[in-house]
Amino acid sequence: MEIIQTFLLPGAWIALLTLVFLEVVLGIDNIVFLSIMTSKLPKEKQAHGRTVGLLLAMVARIALLFGISLLMQLTKPLFSFGTSWVSGSVSGQAIIILVGGLFLMYKSVTEVHEKLEVSEETVAVKSKNNSFWAIIAQIVALDIVFSFDSVLTAVGMVSFKEYGYQGAMAIMVLAVVAAVLMMLFFSGPISKFVNGHPTIQMLALSFLILIGLMLIIEAAHLSHLNIFGYQVGEIPKGYIYFAIGFSLLVEFLNGKLRKRSK
Repeated sequence: MEIIQTFLLPGAWIALLTLVFLEVVLGIDNIVFLSIMTSKLPKEKQAHGRTVGLLLAMVARIALLFGISLLMQLTKPLFSFGTSWVSGSVSGQAIIILVGGLFLMYKSVTEVHEKLEVSEETVAVKSKNNSFWAIIAQIVALDIVFSFDSVLTAVGMVSFKEYGYQGAMAIMVLAVVAAVLMMLFFSGPISKFVNGHPTIQMLALSFLILIGLMLIIEAAHLSHLNIFGYQVGEIPKGYIYFAIGFSLLVEFLNGKLRKRSK
């Protein structure tokens, strides 16, 4: 009954649409990583891999929503440290984001090295030998890292006091499901485009390295890391998304120019 009453309020629908938009925007880097990871599977398994990866990621994100109390505890400092030139307080959330950033940078750099140094025949052999569930596990693990921002944003945007616990949870869960279904719909064309254009793929890998570095800096910011009296600040995500969009626009114009020259 509480859920029905919630969706009779205009504000609930505005909150739902806003959250869906934010979930999709925050999931762009996840789709790029998903596209690159599933490209390592045989072609006949790639679509299945994208579907399973996104659905399991959706389940993990919903589980995080229901584990809000645990999630809030992860933001509390586990331990603090301090010397004459560096100090900080490390939380569970910061550790998870740090590990995720390092993992993303490692995978992206490995992929760049493989594309530059390893022959296509070797890559083809590796794709046949890659474990389906190993690839899926990496996708889900990194999605959990990416989910922290979206889950905390959702919790901050939806008022439990205004809509009640059941109503607020219904809004957030519906937003996650709708966003994942939209990403599932667009993941095929995006994967085909990214994997079909080597320059776009290299550009995507470069930005994944940048996002990995951003996660490491964010972990330092969440740990209130202070070095020589200067506290590490947060990098606004708008800068990253603007850089990605601008680079894609330049690459699109380059593609047009190459076609015209041919």
